Amino acid sequence: MLSYQTTTPGGPLSAVESDTPQPQGSEVLVKMIACGVCHSDIHMHDGVFDLGHGKQLEVGREGMVLGHEIFGEVIAIGPDVTDAAIGDRRVVYPWIGCGECAACLRGDENLCTPGRALGIAAKGGFADVVMVPHSRYLFDKGDVDDSLAATYACSGLTAFSALNKVGELVQGDEVVIIGAGGVGMMAIQIALGKGLDPIVVDIDEAKLAAAREIGVTRTYNSGDPQSGKDLRKSTGGAYAVLDFVGAEASVNYGLGCLRKGGMIIVVGLYGGSLNIPLPFIPMNARIIQGSYVGTLQDMAELMELVRAGKIAPIEIHERPLAEAEAALADLKAGKVRGRQVLVNK
Repeated sequence: MLSYQTTTPGGPLSAVESDTPQPQGSEVLVKMIACGVCHSDIHMHDGVFDLGHGKQLEVGREGMVLGHEIFGEVIAIGPDVTDAAIGDRRVVYPWIGCGECAACLRGDENLCTPGRALGIAAKGGFADVVMVPHSRYLFDKGDVDDSLAATYACSGLTAFSALNKVGELVQGDEVVIIGAGGVGMMAIQIALGKGLDPIVVDIDEAKLAAAREIGVTRTYNSGDPQSGKDLRKSTGGAYAVLDFVGAEASVNYGLGCLRKGGMIIVVGLYGGSLNIPLPFIPMNARIIQGSYVGTLQDMAELMELVRAGKIAPIEIHERPLAEAEAALADLKAGKVRGRQVLVNK
């Protein structure tokens, strides 16, 4: 098998030839057909997350095979597999846990620590084959394009799970989406598919224009310091803000948009820190919540909507697997609109 592995932090990926693994027990070997490139891949490639105040969380290591948005074809199965067959073409749920801890038993495999997430703790999709521990992590994509299907494993799942955390809305509840990049645009598509009318915020006017092109009626450019005040004034304060950037500036912008009793759901991992006077937390009765990808049940519900054609596609840019390193560089430089997908056809 051929895989593209990390070397030094932020350094070039190394093309490595190794023996193709053979599935054992309940394992399923999948030929990678399409693999999305995510901002999380940048952090794992760089080896650190920015914690603010000069602090960093070290996460990278040499020899990692990144890539967790995987669509592929089953090419071999272990002897215990009963509900997958060679030739099946499936989206892979990558957020795999140990299966034994309290989080996994609760159904929150995505929160298992350290877990066995593909492209994070185990070898991922920047390779021509991927080993999946069990066939329950494979999902039928229906009729959607292969490369688009891959993005539902993280971009789509993350957006879907974050939107679910908002809960039921009543008349006058406004939802703000900060960040109209790959994941944010997926959230916009899902929100519109649910009949919501989200307010979209971004610092890039081109991304705001793209959001308007797909039906968003209200956009604000966060590069204008007055825009947050204008947003709050026009709405009376938002009920929910979903921040798909996760930077100090974006979180503070989102908090400034909220009404009393509102919630901000932080999804992005750009980095930094947050400083809030403690009395403001009870006085404003706001909820600050994190959202990390989604559960296996979330994935099942999302893919049901995908197969039913209820989620409009996002913009996809295909690149050959050999351009994995260049794809990371372009994403890090902010050159990507929509989602890049590595293909191995």
